[in-house]
Amino acid sequence: MKNLYTFLLLGIFGFTAFAQDCNEKVDDPRGKMDPWEKGAWETGEYRNLFAEAGYPQDEIDAKLDKAYYDLFEGPNRVYFEVGDDMAYVSDIKNKDARTEGLSYGLMVAVQFDKKEVFDKLWRWTKKYMQHQGGARDAYFAWSVDPKTGKQNYPGSASDGELYFVTALLFASNLWGNETGIDYYGEARRILDAMWSKDGTEGVRNVLNVEHKQINFVPHEGGYDWTDPSYHVPAFFEVWAEYANDGHEDFYRDVADTARVFLHRATHPKTGLNPDYAEFSGEPHSRGKMGDAFRYDSWRVPMNIAMDYSWFAKDKKWQQEYAERIQNFLYCEGIDTYVDQYNIDGSTPDWILPAGGYQKLRHSLGLVSTAGAASLMTTHPKGWKFVDEVWNAKLEPYEDGYFDPYFDGLLYLFSLMHLSGNYQIIHPSE
Repeated sequence: MKNLYTFLLLGIFGFTAFAQDCNEKVDDPRGKMDPWEKGAWETGEYRNLFAEAGYPQDEIDAKLDKAYYDLFEGPNRVYFEVGDDMAYVSDIKNKDARTEGLSYGLMVAVQFDKKEVFDKLWRWTKKYMQHQGGARDAYFAWSVDPKTGKQNYPGSASDGELYFVTALLFASNLWGNETGIDYYGEARRILDAMWSKDGTEGVRNVLNVEHKQINFVPHEGGYDWTDPSYHVPAFFEVWAEYANDGHEDFYRDVADTARVFLHRATHPKTGLNPDYAEFSGEPHSRGKMGDAFRYDSWRVPMNIAMDYSWFAKDKKWQQEYAERIQNFLYCEGIDTYVDQYNIDGSTPDWILPAGGYQKLRHSLGLVSTAGAASLMTTHPKGWKFVDEVWNAKLEPYEDGYFDPYFDGLLYLFSLMHLSGNYQIIHPSE
């Protein structure tokens, strides 16, 4: 049956090569990993894998605090305040502020209970990114020049809206809506506007309603395909519980569809997924960018781990996936695997550049998210990936390249996951 399944996948997606078989066994004194069988939604508990791995709690807390300090307060921070009441997160290497970064900043702030930081980020986002009126009303320009506030691109990237809504719902649950910002009202404004988009001027829903999947961009040209790293089932479950906008069943369907999509989008041998995909899961080739495992793809292991940790509704497949991708990366070299691959594990003909560099490297961002996958893993190799995150540092690479934005934020998110500090925020009693 397994061989038949592989054959069918080959027939559907045209895979012609697989990574070399490698099932190197690893002995670790900590033994096999034992992923939890129930999610935090049911138990209210979050796994601290660093503690299970033997690291002292005071050192875990210090590492988490330092990562937050580095990104939000230190000399290499990506968080910048504007006046007394606003702030933004910058993709420094690209000299802009993106909905990706602002929404990540909001999520970090609410998880760390940093209300002042959250409010400053939201005020800047609302003033400079959010469209006020017109066909794009309540959506966000995905890239803004932080020096001038000018929108570089008025169109949206759907993951920005996804994170904004989720972070605002969490903020509403944590702080209420009577302290200066109506967080729930702001979340509902985005959602209600999303459902009102009817194609005027090409602007559509962030969710492809027919396929029940998040699209790449909510307008013509990107409405009918997707980015696997935008498929965050746990967030759609949160929408179903806390948005209260009458679309609860649809959001649960989107969460379930995202899980099935990720089955199809990840390679049966390597676990790697393309940056861009059709709704079928087949790679979507958009010029040179989308058909390989590159920067966007790094987020997928972390997203699947979050879904496992929070809801545990797809345990068997998620455990198999984690072992698949960690086994592939381990066999590539636990401290040398690179950050871009064809999804069959071979080297791409073209390397996507970043920050003026065009080279493969052992990137902190992928090290971090591959480590987060250990929340699902049963094999002893998972401990090695936890150790890799623990020993990682947010610092320039040997050639001088340094990305505290993408590397740094994924590193911080993964530290939060692995220490049990990335949590569903329920309404206060």
